Amino acid sequence: MTDRLYVGASGFSYPTWKPGFYPAGTPQSEFLRFYAESLATVELNTTGYRLPEEERFRHWAAETPDGFRFAVKMPHPNRARVFTERCRALGEKLGPVRIVVQQARDDAFLARLLDSLDPALRWALDFRHESWAGAETGPAAVVGALDGEAAFRYLRFRDPPYDEAALRGLADRLRPVLADGLEVYAYFKHEDEPTAPGYARRLLELLAANNQDRGAS
Repeated sequence: MTDRLYVGASGFSYPTWKPGFYPAGTPQSEFLRFYAESLATVELNTTGYRLPEEERFRHWAAETPDGFRFAVKMPHPNRARVFTERCRALGEKLGPVRIVVQQARDDAFLARLLDSLDPALRWALDFRHESWAGAETGPAAVVGALDGEAAFRYLRFRDPPYDEAALRGLADRLRPVLADGLEVYAYFKHEDEPTAPGYARRLLELLAANNQDRGAS
């Protein structure tokens, strides 16, 4: 099951994660390479504020091993086409593209948005207004939802701290989703201390241990 599970942090370029996560003396230019040795995915929020050039996406891809996945935030729904062209530079390392929708529910807007999205990519809609509850999004995932037509789920854990009981509870929620053959992308909120990568690694351990128990039985 864990082959379909991508758990990481929201971002990686935090100097305050030294020396708790990054060894003391690690230059910031090496942060991503070191991060990718421990976790197989990262959520990029910086792409939602300023669209990087293709070369930046290529650089990120080159810094990470095969199998790594980037979840990227799109700056604005109206920029879907140009953003898609840029982030394709990540190649096979491109994971879901997250689109934040701030406005209240507008089904005509949603239909136009879904029609504009490249069906070859994974799309996750991050609705910020409660009126979108129950909206039909077709193959696009809804951030935070464990159901839907999409072939993957996208979760953001934004309420730290997470103790052992809380992490075990998250693992319990994810097991049936993974057992159904779906991919799961999940990201812990950045804090000044390197709690997010620690939570991510522990959640992976819990799910991997359960997977081993199933194999042994």
